[in-house]
Amino acid sequence: MTQKEIFQLDPLFNDVQMQPVFADGKTFVDCIPKEDTDVILEKYFEQKDSSGFNLEKFVQAYFELPKVFAADYTTDSNSTTGQHINDLWEVLTREPDEKQGSLIPLPNPYIVPGGRFGEVYYWDSYFTMLGLKAAGKADMVENMVNNFSHLIATTGFIPNGNRTYYLGRSQPPFYSLMVKMLAEMRGQQTLNGYLSTLVAEHQYWMKGANELNDHNNAVHHVVQMQNGERLNRYCDAYETARPESYREDVELAHQSAQDAATLYKHLRAGAESGWDYSSRWFKDGQSFSSIHTAEIVPVDLNCLLYHLELTIAEAYDVSGNETESNHYKIEAGKRKQAIEKYCWNDAAGFFVDYDHVAAIQKEEFTLAGMAPLFFKIATQAQADLVAEMIQAKFLKPGGVVASLKNTGQQWDAPNGWAPLQWITIMGLENYGHHSLADTIAQRWLALNDKVYAATGKMMEKYNVEDINQLAGGGEYPGQDGFGWTNGVYLALKRFVGS
Repeated sequence: MTQKEIFQLDPLFNDVQMQPVFADGKTFVDCIPKEDTDVILEKYFEQKDSSGFNLEKFVQAYFELPKVFAADYTTDSNSTTGQHINDLWEVLTREPDEKQGSLIPLPNPYIVPGGRFGEVYYWDSYFTMLGLKAAGKADMVENMVNNFSHLIATTGFIPNGNRTYYLGRSQPPFYSLMVKMLAEMRGQQTLNGYLSTLVAEHQYWMKGANELNDHNNAVHHVVQMQNGERLNRYCDAYETARPESYREDVELAHQSAQDAATLYKHLRAGAESGWDYSSRWFKDGQSFSSIHTAEIVPVDLNCLLYHLELTIAEAYDVSGNETESNHYKIEAGKRKQAIEKYCWNDAAGFFVDYDHVAAIQKEEFTLAGMAPLFFKIATQAQADLVAEMIQAKFLKPGGVVASLKNTGQQWDAPNGWAPLQWITIMGLENYGHHSLADTIAQRWLALNDKVYAATGKMMEKYNVEDINQLAGGGEYPGQDGFGWTNGVYLALKRFVGS
């Protein structure tokens, strides 16, 4: 049976998403067609203008709704936060599946972020794996790494998640950190087994680098800077509304001065960043409609690619290839210098993103500026200044806040996110700021415990400014999870107890 993707079924797809038939735009693209999609579309044309036609009933007749996971799970109110998290591993585990609808099948079991999800997500998974490691679940860590390796081998990269509608973009490249985590558990020789996929991951992010010149300074994910340095940006392969957020994207296009294709390009790039969305991507620092993500060289993305280059160099060392190892060490060294040159704001004493189109530093201060400390790129003097900014501006009663602006976007104030707590805490630890790191960890853990006691759930994000709020607001109801919150909680419990 030949199948088009659901998001290719116009005007049916547009009508379902814009009505909307489902409250969550992700629901329809996760449905499974009951017949050949060409046949379904033909029947839609035949029926849609008839009297009494009901679009919702049509969808239910020709599409199988996504499976509802963990619908019968209830929290044991006597469990501690840690016990609850360990009980949840089974609830959040998805088994290998056949190709159905938009799902890209994976060969091994995996952990999803929360009860709502039927697929794995890229950067979420690293922080979830911190918890798997703390819980001694080495086999699941290996399963997760092997699944991502499978995606690289079969699709050429790691998509945002294992869904076909994510095939235009990746997410923050944490694969090298996952492989290093597995090597810590299984031995350094493990690196050799993942060398080819590490290199393929790097090739994906560096695709088009040889096409760069003074007249064509941005291709795919690669940007040529003013003095010829090469850094990276987020950039989706498509310039259409995201299928899973179609209605929201189309409605924003109606409000924006940007043409729709350009807006969609920047929205998709923002989704690839994982920070969907934040004032760090806004040209005016305030309004969503001014988003220009693909024009920005993000400091954290380039730190991740620095780590990838060093990990490839280490893997080549393990395999005995000194020439290739040196090549990647040199590339990492160039990237480190460029990060400091373009992303260090000396006046503010903080690392920032860079607008490569306007050739100026962005003025938004966010926890992305902690990445150079997490990856040990900063000097001690720089790290000391960054720590002062964290203490003075970012530290709140419940941990550290994602940014210093409250724009209504979820990756801005007053929200705190588990991955950013971890990166901040470990970055401060790397440079001897142990007391501040411990303060952040203790406040974050206390907030997690408080909300869990009140709700029986771990949240995707938290309001760190007003710790009497139960969560940081979001795009869907509270659910059993949340993968990266669970993982960071268990890892931080070990950290503060050490």
